[in-house]
Amino acid sequence: MKKLFVVFFMSLSLFSFDTKAQEMKVVTIVESIVPGGLGRSRIIEAKEVLDVKTLTTTRVDGKKSDQDDVKRSDAKIENFDETKLLNFYSLVGINFQNIASNDAAITSKINDLLKEGWQLQFVTSGVESDAGKSDGNGIFITRLYFKK
Repeated sequence: MKKLFVVFFMSLSLFSFDTKAQEMKVVTIVESIVPGGLGRSRIIEAKEVLDVKTLTTTRVDGKKSDQDDVKRSDAKIENFDETKLLNFYSLVGINFQNIASNDAAITSKINDLLKEGWQLQFVTSGVESDAGKSDGNGIFITRLYFKK
């Protein structure tokens, strides 16, 4: 019986029980593709937590919404890091040096977060591109999802 008891507790020690809750972090990268370098490009990282429950209402009949009770100011945070990036375009077109510089800054940001113990889980990206002569707007957005 003693041997069975010892074997049981030894087998329990082989399993790691992680009772710590996991944290997630989202870092957003916005890179302007506005011709002439007039846009703004940034890495954005929230530095405070927002409770989504305070922004959420429930529809019971599918029609009546209490979303008017939620103020836009309730959805905004005040503390975030904003890292300057360069725009994809300069006055003469696509600027590859700017792209390489942005890659270096983004890599530095990712490496800093990895050193802090964050693990990169997912990357999503999207683009609203320049649609030609009459459209001088566009952004390339990337979201990095980290877990700790």
